Amino acid sequence: MEKSLIFSEGKIFAGAKGTDIESLPWNSHPSFRGVSMKNIVSGSDTNGRLSCHLVRIDPGCEIGNHMHDGKMELHEVIDGKGICKVGEDFLPYTNGVVACIPDNIYHRVEAGETGLYILAKFLPALI
Repeated sequence: MEKSLIFSEGKIFAGAKGTDIESLPWNSHPSFRGVSMKNIVSGSDTNGRLSCHLVRIDPGCEIGNHMHDGKMELHEVIDGKGICKVGEDFLPYTNGVVACIPDNIYHRVEAGETGLYILAKFLPALI
């Protein structure tokens, strides 16, 4: 399952210098099996104000229940299907869904049978 082709012609710009998103490495999540991230924008690019990550969750895998202390998170579902539990609410994750997850609230994301790709943004930056 390699849907990063969604960004095969995409670039991330820091000033006039562009980097191909496709060339950025996938990093395995240290805590959740079957979850990988491409760090598209890091806190060092934004003075700690924002970070942006392409998240891939393999079929049947999940980002388990967790919270981000003092960090708001915005998810944009760009491919696949799944479910996000935010507090006690369940949100269907399908292409085009955008979800704002407040800081200091437990949440988890489960991928469906085709997997899930999310563009996750953190304010302030995660890393």
